[in-house]
Amino acid sequence: MKLTKDMTIGQILRERPEAAEILMEFGMGCLGCPSSLAESLEDAAIVHDIDIDELMDALDGD
Repeated sequence: MKLTKDMTIGQILRERPEAAEILMEFGMGCLGCPSSLAESLEDAAIVHDIDIDELMDALDGD
C-alpha cells in the first residue's frame, strides 16, 4: 500500500511497522500518543516542524 500524507501515524505503523524508525529519526518520538491515532502525518509534520516532502521521500525509500 502506498503511504499518503493524509494517513494517520497509527495507520502507517500498521501498514509498515518499520516506518517507526524513520519517523523517530525525523523527531516524532511520540508514536504511541493519542494524537498519533487521530492526526494525519501531514498535521504531525507541521506540529513537529518537519518538511512533509522530505519525510514522505524517506518513508517511500524504506
